[in-house]
Amino acid sequence: MTLRLSVLDQSPIRKGGTAADAVRETLELAQLCDRLGYHRYWLAEHHSSQALAGSTPEVLIARVASLTGRMKIGSGGVMLPHYSSFKVAENFRMLETLFPGRIDVGIGRAPGSDQRTMRVLADGKPKWNDPAEYPLQVSDLVAWLHDALPDTHSARGVLAQPAGGTAPDVWLLGSTDDSAALAAHFGLPFCFAHFINPDGGDGITRAYRAHFRPSVLHPEPKAMMAMGVMCAETDTEADLLSKSRELWAMRLRTQNEPGPFPPVAEALQAEKDAKTKAFMAAMRRRGVTGSPKTVRAGIEDHATRYGVEEIMLVTISFDFAKRKRSYELIAEEFGLGA
Repeated sequence: MTLRLSVLDQSPIRKGGTAADAVRETLELAQLCDRLGYHRYWLAEHHSSQALAGSTPEVLIARVASLTGRMKIGSGGVMLPHYSSFKVAENFRMLETLFPGRIDVGIGRAPGSDQRTMRVLADGKPKWNDPAEYPLQVSDLVAWLHDALPDTHSARGVLAQPAGGTAPDVWLLGSTDDSAALAAHFGLPFCFAHFINPDGGDGITRAYRAHFRPSVLHPEPKAMMAMGVMCAETDTEADLLSKSRELWAMRLRTQNEPGPFPPVAEALQAEKDAKTKAFMAAMRRRGVTGSPKTVRAGIEDHATRYGVEEIMLVTISFDFAKRKRSYELIAEEFGLGA
């Protein structure tokens, strides 16, 4: 069975660079990955961040889809509690109309921001405090995408335009068992964020399969996982390149705002502190780092552990050329597009 490889792009901002640079690099990387043979390309959602420029995946999806021709393009993901399910359905119905059969709508419940920004996004009326709200939002989104609101729904007759014969695939994203349980309940595909939480995702994904309730849209469970990857010509070079992201990830967990991604030299300097070095090393559990053969072995091991046929790769490097090269080396190693 052929393992599909896909890409999650968070539009990282390098120290000394700008958010506009990050967006331009997203567009360039997407076109490269389309040529290389990757299956999907998802755009992330983060707000008021000095490190991640992708604040509106719906807008980026339109541009990326127009610049590519083969990959499925989607959100990884839209943070649904910030928004009206109806408006999200309209956005993705429009994208599906523009690019039929190529659009995914990945949805999550994480804030993708700090608490203050979250309140601003919600116009002072956040939906995060009611645990029953999110399942209702998911149900409504799927129904509006397919013009299938139940007769008893208070909004019955409200149509998400432009209506059409096809609809985007809905994926539930998560790093805990909550989203997996919800995906199983609604009979929807599920993607586990191993790059956020490296503990227990394989068991959670197996539980999703075991408890999956077949739906009209998906009679069988459909699972994927997303992991961090840094690939270079040698294990030594990959180890060095990965240190920028590891320092940033460490700062994310110890500071309110970690800032943009630091250069390798800054990471090496920080690593002289023993505690910092140990913390950075722990960040590596969220993915695989090494030469093409090392990375392939790691990816295939995770695919086996999770029991998935598709893995989404998250690669961040201070040097954009090295980031592109990482995806090239992996594509060559796996024979993508051959």
